[in-house]
Amino acid sequence: MQIKVRVLPRARQNSITAETDGTVRIHTTAVPDGGRANEAVIKLLAKYLGVPKSQIKIIRGETSHDKLIEY
Repeated sequence: MQIKVRVLPRARQNSITAETDGTVRIHTTAVPDGGRANEAVIKLLAKYLGVPKSQIKIIRGETSHDKLIEY
């Protein structure tokens, strides 16, 4: 399954919210340096979806706020 994600790094707290257009917004406290924000996104999504981190992959948007995630 694929989902569109909008990542907002350097947030005050980690949270996940769903938008009406189907996009998932992920607020993470991690900085977007050295892939730390991507790692935080994978960890948050794994916990939220109840799947192992190894099943979640960033297909598109590795260096962008907008990402396409497959799990």
